[in-house]
Amino acid sequence: MKIYISADIEGVTGTTHPDEANKKQEDYKEFREQMTAEVAAACEGALAAGAKEVWVKDAHWTGRNLFASKLPREVRLVRDWSKHPYMMMQELDDSFDAALMVGYHSRAASDGLPLAHTLSGSVAHVKVNDRYASEFRISSYTAGLVRVPVVFLSGDAGVCEEAKAFIPGVGVVPTMRGVGSSTVSIHPGLAVERIRAGVEEALKGDLARCRVELPADFSIEVRYKQHTNAYAAGFYPGARLQDSYTVVYDASDWFDVLRFFLFAID
Repeated sequence: MKIYISADIEGVTGTTHPDEANKKQEDYKEFREQMTAEVAAACEGALAAGAKEVWVKDAHWTGRNLFASKLPREVRLVRDWSKHPYMMMQELDDSFDAALMVGYHSRAASDGLPLAHTLSGSVAHVKVNDRYASEFRISSYTAGLVRVPVVFLSGDAGVCEEAKAFIPGVGVVPTMRGVGSSTVSIHPGLAVERIRAGVEEALKGDLARCRVELPADFSIEVRYKQHTNAYAAGFYPGARLQDSYTVVYDASDWFDVLRFFLFAID
């Protein structure tokens, strides 16, 4: 069994303030260590379930957050950004048996977490077919493009609720919930234990029930916080300004949507 893990930091246990996700700040080191611990736990759960190969995409900010030496020896780690349209799912293909997401977070335009966003802090919201989209939903559609089931997610309670509504069979581990500018978290050690057990359980279940079916067509809406970003994105081929802050784009192929995101969201 070959497993893919996409890892972010804002949904890692306790991450609350921007300083804790910013490698230029002193607070970051503690949460970088917890991100590594949670990803390592997911890898260990996958290996316990019978995985022979585990690939991890370090998918937060610089793509250079995880301590590679603290991950199991079976792991192949994808660091930094190639600029491939798969973005947070780089190197995923149909050779993988399942995809997992660790440390994911609530979407932009939600109150699920103080650090809620989608792809960039410059974006007020992203909609896919008139539904607000998180990075979880975007990554899940990418997995669906290559027919890889999404079987597990850890992150804040808001994104876990979204995941269960979108993929009912997915296993989830809520690490915290947002309350205004604060969070209420479980213990970091407990999160590690639950992630390890949750991944093992998810991978021993029926993987096929977590396969994501892609819609026939996609209608995309990106609303920016600054009108200047919308103006620039409106020049992407096929995109158009809906108003001074909003760009829309239609496609029948999810890969075309990913290319639009790559160029239109900085």
